[in-house]
Amino acid sequence: MASDKKITTLFLDIGGVLLSDGWGRNSRKAAAVQFHIDPDELEERHLINFETYELGKISLKTYLESVIFHKKRDFSISDFKKFMFNRSQAFPLMLNLVRQLKKKYGLRIAIVSNEGRELNAYRIKKFHLGNIADTFISSCFVHLRKPDMDIFQLALDLVQTKPEQILYLENQPIFIHNVAQMGIEGILHIDYESTLIKLKHFGLAP
Repeated sequence: MASDKKITTLFLDIGGVLLSDGWGRNSRKAAAVQFHIDPDELEERHLINFETYELGKISLKTYLESVIFHKKRDFSISDFKKFMFNRSQAFPLMLNLVRQLKKKYGLRIAIVSNEGRELNAYRIKKFHLGNIADTFISSCFVHLRKPDMDIFQLALDLVQTKPEQILYLENQPIFIHNVAQMGIEGILHIDYESTLIKLKHFGLAP
């Protein structure tokens, strides 16, 4: 049965929905192999530093100096940055779907994501996300990070839309649960096909 709510705004995550993760566990494992880095040490130092990087409190250079370049390496920071950026891949079906929905229904699009500044800027430019989103509530811009409820409240304040008119596409169940407490319904994104079916429940078909 289709929902009788009129959706006017989409909240979207980037990593896992529109694009691959920016710097996820699999990418770190691949980096450890590629650059001959102790994976356990990399992961330990990453966990200490990455939240601060995503909050926009340290630069990517500072993050890498702490996580990777705390000892002499036979590769440069530029080499490593290039590897990191190249790990980002588009999900063309999802990108095209959001474009179609935006055009057909006049939807307002707000991206709510946890990403560090340099990675976020690269991904926005590389994959032309500025042509899709009306606003970016990125953790590095607002110094708030999911699952902090304040980042969702800020998103609500910025779009000035009633919670019941917002639909949130996200691949992490905990964040779907969090926004539900604010009256925002969510779609747990698993793959394109299942999300397409769930969108139709809300009256959104490309």
